[in-house]
Amino acid sequence: MPLLLPLLLPLHGIGGRQDLPIPFGLAVGGAAVAIALSFVILGFAWRNPKYRGNASGKPLPEAITRTVDSSGFRWFVRIVGLAIFLYAMVALMFGVDRLTNPIFGFIYILVWVGLVPISLLLGPVWRTLNPLRTLHLLLSKALRQPPSKGLFELSPRLGLWPAALGIFAFTWLELVAPDRATLPVLQGWLALYVVITMFGAILFGDRWFSTADPFEVYATLMARLSPWGRRTDGSLVIRRPLENLDGLKAQPGLVGMVAALLGSTAYDGFSNSTAWIGWAQNTDYSMTTLGTLALICFILFVLVTYSSATLLAGRLSSSSRTALPGLFAHSVVPIAFGYVVAHYLTLLILEGQRTLIYLSDPLSNGANIFGTGLLGLNTSITNHSTAIAVIQVLAVVGGHLMGVISAHDRAVALFPRHKALAGQLPLLVVMVGYTVGGLLLLFSA
Repeated sequence: MPLLLPLLLPLHGIGGRQDLPIPFGLAVGGAAVAIALSFVILGFAWRNPKYRGNASGKPLPEAITRTVDSSGFRWFVRIVGLAIFLYAMVALMFGVDRLTNPIFGFIYILVWVGLVPISLLLGPVWRTLNPLRTLHLLLSKALRQPPSKGLFELSPRLGLWPAALGIFAFTWLELVAPDRATLPVLQGWLALYVVITMFGAILFGDRWFSTADPFEVYATLMARLSPWGRRTDGSLVIRRPLENLDGLKAQPGLVGMVAALLGSTAYDGFSNSTAWIGWAQNTDYSMTTLGTLALICFILFVLVTYSSATLLAGRLSSSSRTALPGLFAHSVVPIAFGYVVAHYLTLLILEGQRTLIYLSDPLSNGANIFGTGLLGLNTSITNHSTAIAVIQVLAVVGGHLMGVISAHDRAVALFPRHKALAGQLPLLVVMVGYTVGGLLLLFSA
């Protein structure tokens, strides 16, 4: 994430290929073998679907469900989210235009990266925390109309495509846009985001948030990796690993959304490589133009390779259906999660602390509101580069292993039993390619 220059660039140097306890080539080869071996083991040991998606789960005590569903608790969470948002807006609107302004770390780190651990630990909580949802709900109550009511009906064909475009727009801002760590650029982007999101909610009702808000859709996808969920009968439940993920329904734009998440993270690693930086600086084209084209290419590469693999899987298993890319898209979510952990874990730990310190002084004028500036920055993680490098490899490989398991369970549910294994071969090839490519990009600097 080369956005808060020069504070954040050194973080990608923590945990390089030279820090691995084994040769890098052996690590990459071992990762590819592990993915392929897991496919073989699953083929013999997992012959019937085991996941039941949204119909599964062990119910939590009824008192917990009543508390979570209570109006008082939900309004408490909404007010907390809105208060944090308004406090951060003080820094956005009135803070100084320098890197000590906490709004940069708040948006790029605490919100964008922090959504992942929050969603993993607490489930789809962002739906309630989302400050724009709360503002729309308050507006609806003031106008005495249900928040689901809009001026027009939202076409189901639209699906998640608006959110996928929003993810592209944000990652372009984060990774490509010139002067992205300056207040005017961030103010302009956030103004467009707020206007488009709120105007869409007025036109189509609150369903617009779950369709078009890139942060909410992203958090909802990551929450599918959480053990917490809601059963079809309304009960809050705890589920086995990956069973929550099986409940993700195929819809238009879902493949585009996961391709945007995975492709943009892969581009992040590529854009930090010395080969790319050296080549791009010696061309006649601007870094913005080249970065934009490269980001689009990475997203399209994931979209095309994944879609082609699933369609070929259907042909090999005599189950050719154009809906197959969407039916298997849930298997890409843990891969995207693994990439996020590998790329941004140290960033979240180190710069997350710095952002919290800066938040005590939102105007950057020396007024320490909460006293957090006295805590100091704990940088001891930088002393464990070998452990970080190992975690990065395990995150990438672990994400792909979870993807293979999810895809296999869906394949044995959709394909004829005698052709289910052959049908998965294209997906296996693509996932092995993603694993190798992901590790090469991660350790390319």
